Amino acid sequence: MLLGRKPRGLRAIAVTDVNDDPIVIRVSSVVDDKPFPTLYWLVGAELSLRIDRLEASGWIARLQERVDMTPALQVALREDHVLHKRLRADYMTAEERDFLYASGMQKAFDGRGIGGIADSSRIRCLHTWYAAHLVAPNSVGAMVDALLKEGEYLATD
Repeated sequence: MLLGRKPRGLRAIAVTDVNDDPIVIRVSSVVDDKPFPTLYWLVGAELSLRIDRLEASGWIARLQERVDMTPALQVALREDHVLHKRLRADYMTAEERDFLYASGMQKAFDGRGIGGIADSSRIRCLHTWYAAHLVAPNSVGAMVDALLKEGEYLATD
């Protein structure tokens, strides 16, 4: 109950800490009869708090600026989304796929990457990027790793 409630759509514990406590969960692609494109959810309390602090310190915008100024990062971001979509498709059940097709949502769903992002050039939520990173490393997660290691996120400019 690290979320403060029972997680909806829980499929698996994707990553645990050294004590075998969940850090990342894998979620169904359809939750409560609605599309849910966020495959991985960060549930580790301490790590979530550290990422909260990054976001509160303006790091989404700062990292987005890095991406916008670096062609190699732009390519990496797009590739990260493609890999994530492939992983999500691999985990999707036939029932979920049938529901999305029947409801006319499969095409829109397929266009969404990490954290449900439709624009593959954008960073929206560091929590979802980092949860995905802990399962399959990605470019934003690598930048967050560096920030967490350095404690740089505590600086305010």
